[in-house]
Amino acid sequence: MPRPTASRTPTRTARSPMAPPRAFLWTRRIVLTLLAVFTLAPLYVMVSSSLKPLGDVQSRFTWWPSTFTVRPYLDIWDTVPLADYFVNSLIVSVSATVLSVAVAVFAAYAISRYRFRGRRVFSVAVLSTQMFPGILFLLPLFLIFVNIGNTTGIALYGSRAGLIITYLTFSLPFSVWMLVGYFDSIPRDLDEAALVDGNGPIGALFRVVVPAAVPGIVAVSVYAFMTAWGEVLFASVMTNDTTRTLAVGLQGYATQTDVYWNQVMAASLVVSLPVVAGFLLLQRYLVAGLTAGAVK
Repeated sequence: MPRPTASRTPTRTARSPMAPPRAFLWTRRIVLTLLAVFTLAPLYVMVSSSLKPLGDVQSRFTWWPSTFTVRPYLDIWDTVPLADYFVNSLIVSVSATVLSVAVAVFAAYAISRYRFRGRRVFSVAVLSTQMFPGILFLLPLFLIFVNIGNTTGIALYGSRAGLIITYLTFSLPFSVWMLVGYFDSIPRDLDEAALVDGNGPIGALFRVVVPAAVPGIVAVSVYAFMTAWGEVLFASVMTNDTTRTLAVGLQGYATQTDVYWNQVMAASLVVSLPVVAGFLLLQRYLVAGLTAGAVK
């Protein structure tokens, strides 16, 4: 008796009712592709221009260098004192980051764990400083630094210390606000357990709360460092030839008669490397810290 043959008609897989429409998927792909091109195209132009001779950059624009050369990466250190600018930026950025995180940890812990008179007003005042454009503080800080120097002899204007204090005023409010939200997400039972074990408030902070808040601390550290590393306006006013930072020093590649565009692109890539490398290494902690603080 012949066996019945199975039907060869293909069966369609039932589409899940929760799956997004096909038009939405294609739209998302197109939008993401356009965003990727919009982001990577300037980066490609920067890299390719840094590998071109100066004549190729100044003439008609081409997507591909006629001659590859690494000479711009060697000349950037001789055209301007880029190494000195790099040291200045590193000292100022690291110092501003360390001071900002240190002050923010204590301030955020006090706001999160203690109820004192004026707590809400202080929190709102700290956060409200972010609503004002930074340029509004340029002239007041300049006058304050000059008057302090004339009165006490402490040279803040044109010094690294003055620039560190300036950047501290930028990053500290956000750092405090961010860490308050992160500390609020840490159970108070951990503090109480540390107090029962014989630790004081400072011991509970450094032995229990700070280890649990590492992602939030990393997030504010990266923010403070990036704020100080790439700032131009205040650095151009508050520094001199010996304390100039990288962001301002890049202007030295433009002379009265010519602009070394290939060296500008090469120096820009060199300046960006520390920030990009730090972001890639700390990306996991940065995302976790921003998410926890923002949700709270």
